[in-house]
Amino acid sequence: MTIAVTGSTGALGTLVVDALAEHVSLDQVVALARDPQRAAHLGERGAQVRTFDYDRPEDLAAALHDVTDLLLISSNAVGQRVEQHRAVIEAARATGVGRIVYTSALGASDTSLNPVAPDHVETERLLADSGLDHVILRNGWYSENYLSELENARQYGAVVTSAGDGTVASADRADYAAAAAAVLTTPHAKPVYELSGDTAWTFEELAKTLSAVTGADAEVRHVSPDEHREALRQAGLPEAAIEFVVGIDAAIARGELGATTGELSALIGRPTTPLHDTLAAAEQG
Repeated sequence: MTIAVTGSTGALGTLVVDALAEHVSLDQVVALARDPQRAAHLGERGAQVRTFDYDRPEDLAAALHDVTDLLLISSNAVGQRVEQHRAVIEAARATGVGRIVYTSALGASDTSLNPVAPDHVETERLLADSGLDHVILRNGWYSENYLSELENARQYGAVVTSAGDGTVASADRADYAAAAAAVLTTPHAKPVYELSGDTAWTFEELAKTLSAVTGADAEVRHVSPDEHREALRQAGLPEAAIEFVVGIDAAIARGELGATTGELSALIGRPTTPLHDTLAAAEQG
């Protein structure tokens, strides 16, 4: 078995390599990175480091030589990632990669309000059409997505949301990394996993957690989507970022990120990390 990880120097990829080290020798792991110098520390630990630039599709197949299992961590290049994913899938097929494990989004579907869903749905279609054995990890929301609220709680004492009474079943990024490592080292995984935290929290509960962690007196300010947009404009966010944030809250309001499936904790063999623990760890530095 030779396991390759795309984005191995990114926030999730680095944690996946760490988690894989608990299952296999790192000489069985290929750290794929746009800049191999940034992955040098992984090479020092025993992993193979290979250059892997999504924007150089002609070079991708060579980097996948002898790879049996490939973790395709979704690109963060909005507007380009479907074509980037297509190039990786085609290279994997040309090179004879045995299986692709792909990080998608919880509940990804054509009817989702989540702004990240369309690219994931299209990539899932590409995988289905490729003929390659593949596993879909539909990751829920990362608790780390709310680290910016720590500063908001300290400065403004408020969490502004247009998600209403929607809930978020978030988990720590390391939880999702551990799940990916478990699947990559399991020969007979399920075709699709819907992964989420064990507990779905409300924004009132987020505010209470922020207050406990920071010592600030944080409260929730519920606004309409249009009021939310205006508040974000006043904060200086660009329009694309504004629509993304409001779109996420719309998906939360509809219940798309609140499902507690139990599949994540089952894969990693322990409860998922509570929101409080993730925020507290960040606050303590």
